[in-house]
Amino acid sequence: TMSLREHALSLFRGAVGSVRPAPMLKRALKLQENGCPQLLVKGQAFPVKRDLYLVGFGKAVLGMAAAAEEILGDHLTRGIINVPLGIQESLQRAGMQEMLLKPQSKIQVIEGAKNNLPDAEALKGAAAILELAKGLTADDLLLVLISGRGGSALLPAPIPPILLKEKEKLTKVLASRGAAIQELNIVRKSLSMLKGGGLAQLAHPAQVVSLILSDVIGDPLDIIASGPTAASSHTVQDCLQILTKYNLLHNLPKSVEMVLSSSPTKPTAPENYSHVSNIILGSNSLALEEAKHQAEGLGYAALVLSAAVQGEVSCVATLYCELIQLVCLGFASHGEGPLSDELRGNLLQLAAELQIPGLDLDEFLQALQRLGPDRPVCILAGGETTVQLQGTGKGGRNQELALRVGLGLHKALATGASSPQGRCEILFLSGGTDGQDGPTEAAGAFCSPGLVAEALQEGLDVEAFLRNNDSYTFFSQFQGGRHLLVTGLTGTNVMDIQAILIRAM
Repeated sequence: TMSLREHALSLFRGAVGSVRPAPMLKRALKLQENGCPQLLVKGQAFPVKRDLYLVGFGKAVLGMAAAAEEILGDHLTRGIINVPLGIQESLQRAGMQEMLLKPQSKIQVIEGAKNNLPDAEALKGAAAILELAKGLTADDLLLVLISGRGGSALLPAPIPPILLKEKEKLTKVLASRGAAIQELNIVRKSLSMLKGGGLAQLAHPAQVVSLILSDVIGDPLDIIASGPTAASSHTVQDCLQILTKYNLLHNLPKSVEMVLSSSPTKPTAPENYSHVSNIILGSNSLALEEAKHQAEGLGYAALVLSAAVQGEVSCVATLYCELIQLVCLGFASHGEGPLSDELRGNLLQLAAELQIPGLDLDEFLQALQRLGPDRPVCILAGGETTVQLQGTGKGGRNQELALRVGLGLHKALATGASSPQGRCEILFLSGGTDGQDGPTEAAGAFCSPGLVAEALQEGLDVEAFLRNNDSYTFFSQFQGGRHLLVTGLTGTNVMDIQAILIRAM
């Protein structure tokens, strides 16, 4: 029989495979040639009256553009894409030729945003995209490829007189104070010419069709890559509120103050976007559906907890640990009783604290109870946690989450409160779908209840590594790095995926 680790790896790979750019684009995009040529996107038809242009930005856009150019053929007039620095070389090295443009491509590639920060190259690419959009007519069609991760950093066009370095510094300070990605994007949009629907407005009156790979919880169109083709649901007030929350309102650069004070207080009316169609092609939910399908194929009773898991990594780790205890109790036929009531109470309280959008935990726990003890259980979840940095170590949110879950399971065993854990085989996996977790070459990590005790035998103190946010160093040193999830670049990104696999021993 395959190990739980092999199963988890197979589920993770299946989930990522379902949102890879080329297959995803080929499923959704067709060009109909008979009569007046039409672009068909998921069954919606868009007439190609005159010229067809393509622009794009984000980590996964190179692969999307290569697939799109193959589908569009001679109908494509010209394209410009902004992609992360070094990505062509990385894909070449990884042997991912299908993600690269052909030598005679009509699409110009600009690489920028080193370390996912807007820079002069990204600014140059954004200016070229801005110029292209401005020159379009009512008979043109603009195909916009958006991959959330990195999309925002690759489309910097600060509203004059704001300088790029001023905007960048402000974003950095916000991030260091723990601002969520949604908050960062609201601030960026308020200071940008292309974000917050700016690109769509500049391209008017051309027909704009956006194909989007979402890396944001709940797939809000106006937040993914800061919503360049979506009506913004935020105003300058929201931006000011965020700056106040993080104590930044009173030391802003003069240029930022100037732009914010003259910004319109109302968002652009939705009818001004009647020339735009925004279509989500890939998301965390789609990836989780594929993982669930595969888990069932492997004989698991599989449930998806949520595609919107968010919050501080320690709190999320506790939620997963309590869920694991509850499943183990079920396996030990102690599904009812004071301990399971206590665990349920704890879980409901944690879920309330984490405020996971759209999660009905009560309903989920009932579904869990109905599974019965005769089949192994797979719980899947996705989203994006946050880490409050306290140390100077190396790691990423997925590795830290796996390490914290390992520690939580160890502590539960040590208190003897969860003897049923001893009768179950348990594996937890957390990984980033882009194949990178923080500044490391790992996508994430695996853990099991024995991890902490085994680490102690090797002289490794898990809690000390966690205090220093040094999960990568821990996993590298522990058992020769066996517990690291290393996939290499995937060419896509729909946030993170977690899998809990449990079977009776």
